[in-house]
Amino acid sequence: MNSSEFRRRGKEMVDYVANYLEGIEGRQVYPDVEPGYLRPLIPAAAPQEPDTFEDIINDIEKIIMPGAASPACTELETVMMDWLGKMLELPEAFLAVKAGEGGGVIQGSASEATLMALLAARTKVIHRLQAESPELTQAAIMENLVAYSSDQAHSSVERAGLIGGVKLKAIPSDGNFAMRGSALQEALERDKAAGLIPFFVAATLGTTTCCSFDNLLEVGPICNKEDLWLHIDAAYAGSAFICPEFRHLLNGVEFADSFNFNPHKWLLVNFDCSAMWVKKRADLANAFRLDPTYLKHSHQDSGFITDYRHWQIPLGRRFRSLKMWFVFRMYGVKGLQAYIRKHVQLSHEFESLVRQDPRFEICAEVTLGLVCFRLKGSNKVNEALLQRINNAKKIHLVPCHLRDKFVLRFAICSRTVESVHVQVAWEHIKEMAADVLQAERK
Repeated sequence: MNSSEFRRRGKEMVDYVANYLEGIEGRQVYPDVEPGYLRPLIPAAAPQEPDTFEDIINDIEKIIMPGAASPACTELETVMMDWLGKMLELPEAFLAVKAGEGGGVIQGSASEATLMALLAARTKVIHRLQAESPELTQAAIMENLVAYSSDQAHSSVERAGLIGGVKLKAIPSDGNFAMRGSALQEALERDKAAGLIPFFVAATLGTTTCCSFDNLLEVGPICNKEDLWLHIDAAYAGSAFICPEFRHLLNGVEFADSFNFNPHKWLLVNFDCSAMWVKKRADLANAFRLDPTYLKHSHQDSGFITDYRHWQIPLGRRFRSLKMWFVFRMYGVKGLQAYIRKHVQLSHEFESLVRQDPRFEICAEVTLGLVCFRLKGSNKVNEALLQRINNAKKIHLVPCHLRDKFVLRFAICSRTVESVHVQVAWEHIKEMAADVLQAERK
């Protein structure tokens, strides 16, 4: 949708809202639809080709409004998470279709998803250990619980441990900045011998620092054997898994208990929209279930509905699935795949430009849309380069540390980015680098 069409459609939406408000007295106060009404009204999977805007708007009145805002809000979310799960080729155990044990929920961020998974895992292990040994108190168990993640994991994983009141240990990553099974197993054996209780592992697919991938095919079987909750955080990289050529990066997801990525990062859905799936919804919901009288409803024990208030930290929730529905239909799966592929292609274009300049080096494998690079030389000169680039305010780069190296990160992430922007950015970086190197020689 270009700017001209956006203006036109925006005005149409204002008219739609105004007409709704003017006619609100003629609308039914309470929906008379039954649980499960929505799923038969829309396709079982996302369209491959784009739908028209007119068709989507017509469906709002026909499908959504009879059940607005609830149960339409809940039911569309359940179906959209199944749509997205199918786009990723997730194992069926993660889907809600066919009234399975699993399902998806939209969280606000990957940080929330990790925290929810850790708290659910904590509750599950406490209940299990108390069932085995009734004399154990919750406090006695809590002080010995330990969770694990790679030393490359996002700081939000450590924060989840702090909020959850459990120890979190970092597993040293390998030469490719990935967590490996052998390193995890070594830590588990050491901690069990010390009387600790391992219960949770957070694996990262597409780390923030350099977009590295923990080895799920090694880590997953260990977690299953040791009865550890395995949560997969693919906040950035997960969007790419809708492309068949990148789906192998998700191999091993079948071992996970929960999986999360952010469509608001790289799938054209506005913030906030963080997609989380669980294999056993009961493990998540039972950890947070409270049912005061004012929140009870006639269908809550029917088994036909999903009550998302038990799946998240806040009680209230937004109609976030509606924007997913619009994006998936406006672009179609093929359009979203083309968008991802274009960004990956542009990142490799930038990588090629860096490799052609002997002053620079690439610091990590370029897999998706992130390029980690630096000037050959000291951290000090790279810090000076970053400061000069960001002070010029033509482009903005965010750094990271990879082992002992200060590294610059070039991320392809704008919806409208083109090759010319990559070329202009590289010319600017080279100009700034020349200035820094000249100043260093003086």
